[in-house]
Amino acid sequence: MSLFEKEEIIPLEPEVFRLIRDFVRDYCGIFFDDHSRYLLEKRLSRRLKSYHFSNFRDYYRYLLYNRNRDEELASIIDILTVNETYFFREQNQLKAFTEEILPELKKTNREKKRLRIWSAGCSTGEEPYTIAMLALETGAFHNWNIEIFGSDINQRVLQVARSGVYRKNSFRTTEQYYLRKYFKEEDSFFTISDTVKQHVNFSHLNLLDPVKTKLAGTVDVVFCRNVLIYFDYPSRKKVIEMFYERLGGGGYLLLGHAESLINISTAFTLKHLKYDMVYQKPEKIGAHIHV
Repeated sequence: MSLFEKEEIIPLEPEVFRLIRDFVRDYCGIFFDDHSRYLLEKRLSRRLKSYHFSNFRDYYRYLLYNRNRDEELASIIDILTVNETYFFREQNQLKAFTEEILPELKKTNREKKRLRIWSAGCSTGEEPYTIAMLALETGAFHNWNIEIFGSDINQRVLQVARSGVYRKNSFRTTEQYYLRKYFKEEDSFFTISDTVKQHVNFSHLNLLDPVKTKLAGTVDVVFCRNVLIYFDYPSRKKVIEMFYERLGGGGYLLLGHAESLINISTAFTLKHLKYDMVYQKPEKIGAHIHV
């Protein structure tokens, strides 16, 4: 194809768009409204061509019945979602985490000396590595079992996360102190140190999969920032209920600044900290979700 040759776009009929849209939503919660039809049409046309499909209805049948459909769904998610992230994102929230939440967890977990944090929708890994660095920097968790669990539905971004190798655009708000202490620079690439990496594990996970999410076990904090904005309302409710189950009593849920639990759940307490507002699961035994 020449630079001036227009790429052929295969038409996506409204009824087939809704079938594919609802199938993706039921699979992982990510929802595309009617205004997204052209986006799907444009971005998924290449997938159809790679399989030699002449129309989206045949592609939909492939998603329904082919044994490799999970891999194809992962490719769809990769194509249609934005994985924009960087180290030390949303600094006020991280200050609240470091200066108020971590000291509290130091007290509540002092006997078991274990800290478990889940970065849900971790993308290329900058967030869980940031969490690990902040926990290490406090110096309060020496000889503790620090486990940061990063999960994402996108296999491609998880490969980057596991490698721990980043370019300069991942460090737009990172102080030189952290770069010098926790990264090795070589040929414009920055590799995370084993000191941090040993505390972080990554897993491919669909937040709507009730079996796999249980494998996350009980956690002290859930970071789920700028993930729920892609979900429809029923899927958000399911994910929040799941987080409630996974958090221990007194555990914290940290969402993105554009997200809230208004009209989704009243189970969490909105806690006003010095630097930010966060959600906390009540410590009260027997507390349950009210919707």
